[in-house]
Amino acid sequence: MQFNRKDLSDKTLIELYRQLLFPRMIEEKMLVLLRQGKVSKWFSGIGQEAISVGVTMALDQDEWIMPLHRNLGVFTTRQMPLQKLFMQMQGNKEGYSKGRERSFHFGSREHHICGMISHLGPQLAIADGVALAYQLRKEKKVAVAFSGDGGTSEGDFHEALNVAAVWNLPVIFIIENNGYGLSTPVNEQYRCEQLVDKAKGYGMEGVRIDGNDVLAVYDTIKGVREYCIKNQKPYFIECMTFRMRGHEEASGIKYVPKELIEEWGKKDPIKNYEQYLIATNVLTEMKVAELRHLFKDMIDADLHQAFQIADFNFNTEEELADVFAPLTVSTIPDLNQIDSSTAPDKRFVDAIQEALLQSMQNDEQLILMGQDIAEYGGAFKVTEGFVEKFGKARVRNTPLCESAIVGAALGLSLEGFKSVMEMQFGDFVTVGFNQIVNNLAKIYYRWGQNANTVIRMPSGGGVGAGPFHSQTNEAWFAHVAGLKVVYPSSPADAKGLLIAAINDPNPVLFFEHKGLYRSINGPVPSDYYTIEIGKAKTVKAGMDLSIITYGAAVHWALEYQGKNPAIDINIVDLRSLVPLDYEAIKAAVTATGKVLVLHEDNLTGGFGAEISAWISEHCFELLDAPVMRCASLDTPIPFNMELERNYLAKSRLSACIEKLFDY
Repeated sequence: MQFNRKDLSDKTLIELYRQLLFPRMIEEKMLVLLRQGKVSKWFSGIGQEAISVGVTMALDQDEWIMPLHRNLGVFTTRQMPLQKLFMQMQGNKEGYSKGRERSFHFGSREHHICGMISHLGPQLAIADGVALAYQLRKEKKVAVAFSGDGGTSEGDFHEALNVAAVWNLPVIFIIENNGYGLSTPVNEQYRCEQLVDKAKGYGMEGVRIDGNDVLAVYDTIKGVREYCIKNQKPYFIECMTFRMRGHEEASGIKYVPKELIEEWGKKDPIKNYEQYLIATNVLTEMKVAELRHLFKDMIDADLHQAFQIADFNFNTEEELADVFAPLTVSTIPDLNQIDSSTAPDKRFVDAIQEALLQSMQNDEQLILMGQDIAEYGGAFKVTEGFVEKFGKARVRNTPLCESAIVGAALGLSLEGFKSVMEMQFGDFVTVGFNQIVNNLAKIYYRWGQNANTVIRMPSGGGVGAGPFHSQTNEAWFAHVAGLKVVYPSSPADAKGLLIAAINDPNPVLFFEHKGLYRSINGPVPSDYYTIEIGKAKTVKAGMDLSIITYGAAVHWALEYQGKNPAIDINIVDLRSLVPLDYEAIKAAVTATGKVLVLHEDNLTGGFGAEISAWISEHCFELLDAPVMRCASLDTPIPFNMELERNYLAKSRLSACIEKLFDY
């Protein structure tokens, strides 16, 4: 290998060597521990250290990096305490994730490292969000995201690069091309001659370099970083390297030709760099031996301390408490604290628009994102006129990249921004499902990082929009720990709950029934106020039976009551499904002894099943009849209006109520 030091000082050359050698020696020790059964799993980065170290050394300490599971050098170069890293690798409670995550699936705000998830690709879009935060603050920084050659086949790779290019974000995408995605060789992974060729398709610059040459990596990143900051553009770097061990140790390397192992063994990034430093009198063999001895002692000492930790004692209450980031004390008045007697009458859609408008006025670090939300004002005109008030930097049209935009929202949260993303239709959330349920939902539980983002979900049928623009899919998300699910039915509630969601440090799925947008009115105070998420309300008190419901179904229940005054119905609007107001549910059971759970979603697996099960388990002795459910048919939502009317739960509401009333 031919190294080119350019104008680097001896001190820098030696520091690069130190940072290279340290993770290699840690890895060698981990392989010994793995054979001894003292660690359960290991993803080796042996042979690839020059990329992790060269990249990290070239960045400022407060620039975010999104590494993968073979980037130990990122963590050690950022000076993360080795003892705590060892605890993390053992799944110890004193590690960075309290034993909740494996090796490198964690992050640290202090060290500006955002841990990966096993799906790999979603990390790339988080870098977009961080870079956007830097750009909005006019900070001279870049965000860096790692991917392997296999990861470039994922849709998230395309989306993240496309968003970075379209938005001109200062992101560096590092591709570690090590020849294999687990056992799949690159010739079965892509057909372009070089991965760097993909950069051209996104309108960004790119370069292919020797990933085993730490000086080439360091120098390239230094120059690319300056380019990204100066031009406010992304950059693509393909680093050619090789993985000398298996994908993880249990996989082995039998699928790798022996001659390939031998060829890359000669290109070892540490051995070759060490020989270069000795040959140029920057280091001596004696200094190398001293350094190795020093590192060995450090590793052994920290390992010894890590193994002294007491046995793991779990606490169920702590586990449940750490699913959501705690709410701070709010200075925003609650709806109950303001005078609503003279509140003007507003439509549902106007209340949502007012919540967004006042939130944007009250917090300059709130960003709106979504397809067509800027000049066009959104598919339902909720953000009409916003771009003129707040500018395109804060009211951002997005490409059709739902997954990348959810990831970018998480990246914004790393830097303290809030965001509201509009799914043009709630049905389209499937394209961003992985980011929501595996990244947004789990990140606080995994390593204490909040995800302050709201995803607006225009949902629901009744308007003849067919199976891809009419779903109400709240049950999908209520199942996932770490997500809050809100579903208002009135204009006043929609405004207060949306403001509360924006100020909540946790990810919130905010369902807006589009059939209510312009069909219902109600008094909405002009004040900036909140309604506590997780508190139901009694819409109408009654003695004969209780209907527990939410969203548009609240209005179905009220309509039925208006037409059937002989039955005195107690109607409870849940308003949010996660957290769920169990006290209100129990009160509804207590009030009448007969309960109908009503929702627009399909019957099987709908959220009504959860409510029914809870009542059966906790309120059985209060019941005078079985809990009944009224829901929509277990079919996709049809387009024809007559078919849709038959599909919706509303068409069976009368029969369900009469059956329960007569029980």
